[in-house]
Amino acid sequence: MLDLDMPGLSGLALQDKLAEMAPLLPIVFLTGHGDVKASVRAMKAGAEDFLEKPATSEMLLDAISRALHRAASRLDELDRIHASRARLSSLTPREFEVLRLLVRGKLNKQIAHVLGTSERTVKAHRHNLMEKIGVRSLAETVSIAERLGLVDSSEELPRP
Repeated sequence: MLDLDMPGLSGLALQDKLAEMAPLLPIVFLTGHGDVKASVRAMKAGAEDFLEKPATSEMLLDAISRALHRAASRLDELDRIHASRARLSSLTPREFEVLRLLVRGKLNKQIAHVLGTSERTVKAHRHNLMEKIGVRSLAETVSIAERLGLVDSSEELPRP
C-alpha cells in the first residue's frame, strides 16, 4: 500500500525504487491527493490499483486481494519458465538443433536432411529431448518454446 503524499519519498518515487528492488511486488495506491496524471503514471509503472480516499474497507480488501492474486499468478508463471529453462538446458547441442527445427514445423525427414543424419537418429533425438523437457506431444513442446521466446521468425534461436 502506498500513498502519493508521504513524508520523505513520494509514493510514485517509492514505487519506482520498489520496481527496481522487487519487480513482482504488487502495489496498490490509496490516496486523498490523486489526480488523473498521477494515477496514469502509477498504473503505467505497474500499480495494481489506484484508490481515492475515502475508500471503504471492502474496496480496499478487494483491491489487495486482486493484487495478491495477480502477483501469485505471475510468480507461478515465472516458476514454470525457470523450470522449463532448467529442463531445456539439459539438452545436448544436437537435441537443441532438433528442437529448433521441430518448433519451426519441420518434419523428421526434413530435419534429418538439414542436419545430415538419418531420420531414425532424428526420431531418437526427438524422443530424448521430449523426455528431458517433460512433454508428451509436439504441441506441448511448441508451447514451452513459445513461453521461453524460442519461437521466432529469425533464422537463429538463442541458446538458453
